[in-house]
Amino acid sequence: MSIGAITLADITSADWSMALDTQGVPGSGIGNIVQGLADVNQCIQIILTTSKGSDPLRPTFGADVWRYIDAPINAAIPAIVREVTEAILRWEPRVTLVSINAAPILGGDAQAGAHLNIWVTWRLKLTINGTRTSPLAQPQSILVTIPAH
Repeated sequence: MSIGAITLADITSADWSMALDTQGVPGSGIGNIVQGLADVNQCIQIILTTSKGSDPLRPTFGADVWRYIDAPINAAIPAIVREVTEAILRWEPRVTLVSINAAPILGGDAQAGAHLNIWVTWRLKLTINGTRTSPLAQPQSILVTIPAH
């Protein structure tokens, strides 16, 4: 085993997965794991950046936010929020959604408005002896940038 390799002894959470690469840094996730809240954030990011139909074993997995990229903004934003809400409710059972906001990335370049920022605020669904305690959980937020497809 290589020096610095992650072993089972390093995993301290029931919720963990292999780390994804950092955007723009190929190979940065190799050999790393994410645990706990970071794992939930990574799972939400995967859900929102996966097109439905791209996973052959789960054809309904993901969110088709790309369908609305060229739509008028006043029609696209509510549809994107609905799409994101449905995808997270279906595919991430560990969270309760607090809020979802979406906005195009505006700038001075030729691609202005072609990318989308989605802010998702969520709480863990915590239970103690079968009683839901999620209002006591601290809200968490993640920003997911959707590039033009």
